[in-house]
Amino acid sequence: MTEQRILVTGADGFIGSHLTEALVRAGYKVRAFVLYNSFNSWGWLDQCAPDVAGNFEVFAGDIRDTNGVREAMRGCDAVLHLAALIAIPYSYHSPDTYVDTNVKGTLNVLQAARELGVRRVVHTSTSEVYGTARFVPITEEHPLQGQSPYSATKIAADQLAYSFYASFGVPVVIARPFNTYGPRQSARAVIPTVIAQIASGMRRLKLGAIHPTRDFNYVADTVRAFIAALESDRGAGEVVNFGSNYEISIGETVRLIAEVMGAEIEIDTDADRLRPEKSEVERLWAANAKASELFGWSPRFGGVDGFRKGLAVTAEWFQNPVNLAGYKAGQYNI
Repeated sequence: MTEQRILVTGADGFIGSHLTEALVRAGYKVRAFVLYNSFNSWGWLDQCAPDVAGNFEVFAGDIRDTNGVREAMRGCDAVLHLAALIAIPYSYHSPDTYVDTNVKGTLNVLQAARELGVRRVVHTSTSEVYGTARFVPITEEHPLQGQSPYSATKIAADQLAYSFYASFGVPVVIARPFNTYGPRQSARAVIPTVIAQIASGMRRLKLGAIHPTRDFNYVADTVRAFIAALESDRGAGEVVNFGSNYEISIGETVRLIAEVMGAEIEIDTDADRLRPEKSEVERLWAANAKASELFGWSPRFGGVDGFRKGLAVTAEWFQNPVNLAGYKAGQYNI
């Protein structure tokens, strides 16, 4: 294991930074692909744990750049591809950037993996590709529905990934995590939005729709899923759901967060936070039997008790003033 070098794209982000830390602790040599910027910021990796700091390599580049992606992957045994634009509201007015990043970026990863002969590619999908559930729990055979420009580009990226397996034998696993949450998550997502508002002293919370349901997955479980897919010799050419197999509404989630944080709250609907009616994904609930069968993975934070435990850890992180200072709780973050 210590001889394997793993490229993690999107390593500066929420899930990517947690994954980078876990891989370093597991003994892998990690090359963290971060978005180049003139501030020399490594995103969340600037705040990585002390036992991890200095024990991974950083490659600053742009997933949209073909040559840069190839150079980043050179000498790597496997790639975990997480780099993407993921905010749904932002995709409504800037869809071009989603095509460039999510589709062309994925193509760059696949082309490089094919040329360099890496042994494993784990491509990150999203539960949003299913759209509103037509049946539950959602299996990997559920129809795909691009209800936002974001989800449409992820469907395209997933299909590209499969095509490189079918056409060229590139050993791709399409990992499809459901709604991941935890420390470091952007306030564009509902759980950090709620927690940050409560932690900032707000008791009338501004939210969008609260009736849709989601299948929330604590970030440590999502990270374990990526590593399980990386380490297995099974699953090439397969789509695999990673979810908790537990459905809960946004409204019930908000009430559970308030309970965990000991706060009495009221909810105000903010029209700016509502998706267009036909774009809202009304229901998500993951079937996760395939992940167990192929990779021996199951959530450790499943069910209401596991969800409560994950929320408590997340809330504790946000309540640290140093962490909370990085969030603008009073503003809508698209």
